[in-house]
Amino acid sequence: MNSRHTAVAALLMAALTAILVPTVRKDGYFADPVGLFWWYAATWALFAAAAWALRRVPARHVVPLVLAGAVAVAATGLVAAPRTSTDSFRYAWDGRVQAAGISPYDHPPADPALARLRDDWLFPQGSAACAGPDRAPVVDGTCTRINRPQVHTIYPPVAEGYFLLVHALSPPDVRHKALQTGAALLSVATACALVLILRRRGDPRHAVYWAWCPAVPIEAVNNAHVDVLAVLLSVAALGVVARHKVTGGALLGLAIATKMLPAVLLPGALSGVRRTRDVVGVLVPAAVVVALAYLPYVLGSRSSVFGYLGGYAEEEGYEDATAGGRYALLRLLFPDAWALPLVVVGMLAVVAHVLRRGDPARPWSGALLVTGTAFLLMTPGYSWYALLLIALVALDGRWEWLGVALAGAAVYIAGRSLGGATGTVAYALAGAAVLAGWALRRRHTTTADSRAADDHSPSEPAAPAGEPRTS
Repeated sequence: MNSRHTAVAALLMAALTAILVPTVRKDGYFADPVGLFWWYAATWALFAAAAWALRRVPARHVVPLVLAGAVAVAATGLVAAPRTSTDSFRYAWDGRVQAAGISPYDHPPADPALARLRDDWLFPQGSAACAGPDRAPVVDGTCTRINRPQVHTIYPPVAEGYFLLVHALSPPDVRHKALQTGAALLSVATACALVLILRRRGDPRHAVYWAWCPAVPIEAVNNAHVDVLAVLLSVAALGVVARHKVTGGALLGLAIATKMLPAVLLPGALSGVRRTRDVVGVLVPAAVVVALAYLPYVLGSRSSVFGYLGGYAEEEGYEDATAGGRYALLRLLFPDAWALPLVVVGMLAVVAHVLRRGDPARPWSGALLVTGTAFLLMTPGYSWYALLLIALVALDGRWEWLGVALAGAAVYIAGRSLGGATGTVAYALAGAAVLAGWALRRRHTTTADSRAADDHSPSEPAAPAGEPRTS
């Protein structure tokens, strides 16, 4: 019986791997976005079935199966060039620029001062150089695969250091494969870190929520998003912060200096903390690490090391509620002008709850609540942002939050064809799933507490000899 459960889970994982290959290879982002999303949906359905089947697998088989699946699933992201994002081309360019002794913050890719660093891969030549919707104009009929070539990079210093490292370690002309391979190694390393942390708490099954999730091979590996490095550092930070505040704070600083988004984990890292020295022990190392990471680039750059960050926030509609599809759920219920103030109030309330009532032994639980709430309130349109959320789900086990990650994919892929209502519907369904999961868990906890109380209730005193017991 036990071997049958293991075989079923293994077969479902193999089916997931098999369906991921054509999904990654499908070049439908521009030509057939709705059709591509149906492939995504099929992988998520198989992922759900495989993760459910793992619940019945004997404990001794869980870790080998989860890690074998992590390797197989991650490998599927290597079967094609990046399909739905061009961000990794900017990464490769920033690495090349740094290897030439130039700060990546000083020149946009279109700057003629960097023309000597251009090659036929990132800056294709010929009559078809500008053919295709994934090419951006540079000047005078010249185009590039790099998005927004007229603006400076926005990536923080640890990410830039990673780009330089990959460039330095890569053979010549390896192109996109270098960053994809690095991302695959980081995604498997994240699965291993999750297993190690969860084994200390008893059962590592929840690591499957990261290890086999379709978003990992698609966004972390195929598109090679640097978010996967930030996720690994974040998982490591949350895994140690309860016992080692300074180490956890320093790792969080590295994560923040990779992709900024992990700053949302700070309230979780401080869950239920009462002593000032513990707060200082997390925040000060995090701030020091971020400052030290930026320092070499500040000293070596003539331009701002924040690059296009402010322009990016404006472009994505975080300052204007009517742009970019942000705050979709709030705008469904309230006037547009209320959206940003309500986000601020809502996030402050959740952060205060986590700081006061959070479990210090489970910092990822508060981190998941804060991060998930931020996603539901801000409804981002980029699916790779949710990689951090997926890792938090793996740490905490509340699988219902995975719907938020799927909603992001729906907006990014299908929303281009189906329109702005896609985000509202997708995130509304994700929010409903979270509420349903909360209600079911609360009901289960209440029932368990009631049974425990009945089991420990005082025994009825025995009737005196010769007298009947009354009911």
